[in-house]
Amino acid sequence: MTKYYTRACNFYYGINAKLLIRKKIALPLCGNNNIAFDKVEVISRKNNKVLSKIIALKKIDTLSTPCRKKVQQDLKKIILKRKNFLNNVNFLEPSIMGILNLTPDSFSDGGKFNNQKKAKNHIYNMIKSGANIIDIGGESTRPGSKTVLTNREWKRIKKIVKNFKKKHKNVCLSIDTRKSDVMIKAIKHGTDLINDVSGFNYDDQSLSKLKRYKIAKVLHHMQGTPNTMQKSPKYKDVLLDIYDFFEKGIKKIDNKKIILDPGIGFGKNLKHNLTLISKISLFHSLGFPILVGTSKKRFISQISGINDSKERLGGTIASVLFLLSQGVQIFRVHNVNEVKQGILVFKKILSNFKN
Repeated sequence: MTKYYTRACNFYYGINAKLLIRKKIALPLCGNNNIAFDKVEVISRKNNKVLSKIIALKKIDTLSTPCRKKVQQDLKKIILKRKNFLNNVNFLEPSIMGILNLTPDSFSDGGKFNNQKKAKNHIYNMIKSGANIIDIGGESTRPGSKTVLTNREWKRIKKIVKNFKKKHKNVCLSIDTRKSDVMIKAIKHGTDLINDVSGFNYDDQSLSKLKRYKIAKVLHHMQGTPNTMQKSPKYKDVLLDIYDFFEKGIKKIDNKKIILDPGIGFGKNLKHNLTLISKISLFHSLGFPILVGTSKKRFISQISGINDSKERLGGTIASVLFLLSQGVQIFRVHNVNEVKQGILVFKKILSNFKN
């Protein structure tokens, strides 16, 4: 049986986008009139054979019946405005998820914010700089990391989570954890979003326990575990395999308050990461907001070579701006102020650009 996939492409921005939408030459991406597209890449997969072609929207009627029906179904989801189900987050605008790792061993900032005062100051500074989501984690999931006991993980984040909403009532609080017990404890203190890098596969009780809370979830892809994920990761087709993973995962989540994260660097080599970033717009056809975390990731070092740096800020911002141009809604980053600056400038240029 042949399976079909639809990727929006050939984008227009700002004045151009609005003009083409008004003339019905192009369609809005995710209900956003500032990004429009007039072509799609139609991908087919049968067994291990993958074929693709890029066609104009007006040529969709020339496709075979099963292919045409699937593309038309996908287009409805691609152009659909995303529901704003998160506290103080508008999916028509790019959002920044600021990272707070309360761990001794995270790959970038392990041990840097373990002190309560430093953690609180960092939260304040990230929010002031433009983060409207704060993602708090008590277990490192860097490549090669070991699992942390549930009680230890909760102890690391407990005080910060308990006091978060008292200080930052209108900021979205996200908890980065794979364990259902930590999830439930965090929800009872006002958590808005659960960000589980295992895609809710590590703890088989997670989804059943979360049902009663109607909490929003990040459906994140990871191949293997943090301890094994970078040991020769393999896919038949990384883009389509992760699409299929999302499709199955969405069916298991009851409330559909879902954000998709393809998991850059989580069981992917350089080629896999670049394929996902460059073709990220495929996932719009699933009908949910997209979150991507490229901040300080190893692929930046692999590309930049002797131009690598500790903060990897140039590579982070470059990847964020490309993803922004593809309609990605949320960016998980360490350097909030610098990324926010890049987004503001980039958006201003795009909105004023006219052919």
